[in-house]
Amino acid sequence: MIPGYFWLIPLSAVFVLYMATRFFGMMKNEPAGTERMVEVATYVRNGALAYLKQQYKIVAIVFVFVAILLAIMAFKFHLQNHWVPFAFITAGICSGLAGFIGMQTATQASSRTAFAASQSLNQGLRVAFRSGAVMGLSVVGLALLDYSFWFVVLNLFEDALPQNDRMIVITETMLTFAMGTSLQALFARVGGGIFTKAADVGADLVGKVEENIPEDDPRNPATIADNVGDNVGDVAGMGADLYESYYGAILAAATLGASAFATSNSDLQMKAILAPLLIGAAGAILSVLGIFFVKTKENASNLELLRSLGYGIKFSGLCILLASLGIFYFLDIPDMLWRLWGAVAIGLISGEIIGKSSEYYTSQAYSSTRYVAEQAKTGPATVIIGGMGVGMLSTAIPVLAVVTGTLLAFSLMQNFGGEKNIIMGLYGVSIAAVGMLSTLGITMATDAYGPIADNAGGNAEMCGLGEEVRKRTDALDALGNTTAATGKGFAIGSAALTTLALLASYMSAIKGSMLNSGRQSIILDGNNILVESLTLADIINYFQIHLLNPNVLMGLFIGAMLSFVFCGLSINAVGRAAASMVEEVRRQFREIAGIMENKAVPDYAQCVKISTFSAQREMIIPSLVAILSPILVGVILGVSGVVGLLGGALSSGFVLAIFMANSGGAWDNAKKYIEEGAMGGKGSNAHKAAVIGDTVGDPFKDTAGPSLNILIKLMAMVSVVVVGITVSFS
Repeated sequence: MIPGYFWLIPLSAVFVLYMATRFFGMMKNEPAGTERMVEVATYVRNGALAYLKQQYKIVAIVFVFVAILLAIMAFKFHLQNHWVPFAFITAGICSGLAGFIGMQTATQASSRTAFAASQSLNQGLRVAFRSGAVMGLSVVGLALLDYSFWFVVLNLFEDALPQNDRMIVITETMLTFAMGTSLQALFARVGGGIFTKAADVGADLVGKVEENIPEDDPRNPATIADNVGDNVGDVAGMGADLYESYYGAILAAATLGASAFATSNSDLQMKAILAPLLIGAAGAILSVLGIFFVKTKENASNLELLRSLGYGIKFSGLCILLASLGIFYFLDIPDMLWRLWGAVAIGLISGEIIGKSSEYYTSQAYSSTRYVAEQAKTGPATVIIGGMGVGMLSTAIPVLAVVTGTLLAFSLMQNFGGEKNIIMGLYGVSIAAVGMLSTLGITMATDAYGPIADNAGGNAEMCGLGEEVRKRTDALDALGNTTAATGKGFAIGSAALTTLALLASYMSAIKGSMLNSGRQSIILDGNNILVESLTLADIINYFQIHLLNPNVLMGLFIGAMLSFVFCGLSINAVGRAAASMVEEVRRQFREIAGIMENKAVPDYAQCVKISTFSAQREMIIPSLVAILSPILVGVILGVSGVVGLLGGALSSGFVLAIFMANSGGAWDNAKKYIEEGAMGGKGSNAHKAAVIGDTVGDPFKDTAGPSLNILIKLMAMVSVVVVGITVSFS
């Protein structure tokens, strides 16, 4: 029976979706600017819609194919619950819808932000940030609504088992639904990242370096494609990415809650399952309140703008700390109130540390980025060396934050003996992951804000709004580069905790798969043990999941290798796409007479077409690597190999993603710092060197780096979905 307080979750989802529509309406009521500003914004919006239309066609074909395979597994071989194929599709649709809503909002907000910036800096910040909030609130609202729907459906139809066993079956079934969000996120992130960086590199190398014209100059044929790319990669892609993290974290926590309290009374087990949902619901509502706290003063510095955004995030974080304490007090889980609340606090603090670390290493307000800018005096080689060094150093704090947070959260909940000791500790880790993501509504708003501010700057440049307006949009754009790097660090940090919880859920799913296959007992240490009574320690022992098993070690090496192979594939994809873009931009400058004299209009559509075609073609192989690797390793190396694979991918992918995101952010803002007048300013040799560094950083921070957190989560999710196949081959 579903308790009455459950309905607070879908109600909160409806409320935040309503607020998302309110913020969208506020944005639409802002003046869209001059006729030329509307025209430029329309070019960008049409290009973004054309790209997403083409991408969703490919995604739809893949989803139908995968859904058919899942249906065969479920109905013919009984390796999955029969609801999985249907929920897989709804989860993917919600993930794609969140990104689409964010992209639609962002493309309509750019000209309005530029026009608002002509009034004041605070006005421009307010329009851009609240427009970004539309995607943040859409992500959490749709995720909570989709979860609520399927939780009700499964409780209505899966009623043959006793309550406690039924909750384990329901939560483990719902965990497999998240494969839909993972697959959608992969296509959105990889495809969008290739699109945006192909256009960005082409625009920068030919426009800034060869032709010596400003960024977003309307004479540059790739400038519209560059602005389109900001939306399809950094808005639609990021929306699908963090939807996956949020959805997966809650599902993993609920699954572990069901297992940790399996032998308790059913009321206590239900509370443990719904606790992460209630935290997410409270965080969604409090994110709305935090959004209204974001404002700034005229002529604010980069550091002051950062603090303005920080006020809203900190307010929401402090409020969720108090709210979660109230939730645990209301749920009345014996001897667990302060432990569970501590896990939430650990998640929030870990997320804050990761965000502040990314801010320090990527913001031009601090010494690390200024150091990279200093290296530009001696040319592009030293800029690249400096940026890579800063990126490598930047991995220390986030890794230590996640390690410390995991250790503390696990230890807090480690109060039961035997096998429950481990499961309860992992439940604490999953609650910490939910705590980190609880304020995603406002955290994502700071991320989606960046591309809107960037497009606003492009609109101001192309429409000739004047030096003062461009100065304001540049300040907002530089802030956006930092918030984007912070958001990427936050995304990979939450992915690390979520994947740890998914790994534990994978171990739990092994037992269910053995029962589904009809296996009644196993021989372990000479004893015949019933499968239904297996503990986690028994499963680890039976499948020999330890470092002395060569299969585990081989899996670790393969997982670590895949992170680098995946990055190599995506970076080379950007390189090939960018080469096509560079040749096209050069051709237009060479063959279309009068572009440089503003007597002819470049062929913007051709550049958008090149990026679109390249992105669709190049994202196939990286996507297949992510999907097929867990299946092949499971067939060849079995359960122990898959555990090693996930561990290797998580450890290497986490560190590599932070390095790439922060290196790219430092290069980008070093360029911005020089453009503000340092080291000779725009057009100087130092500026040209910094542009080269930024070009190298583009695929680092916007394609390969952010795609890695999807890789590790998708491999974990695929492993859970095909666990029946893996167990049968083991």
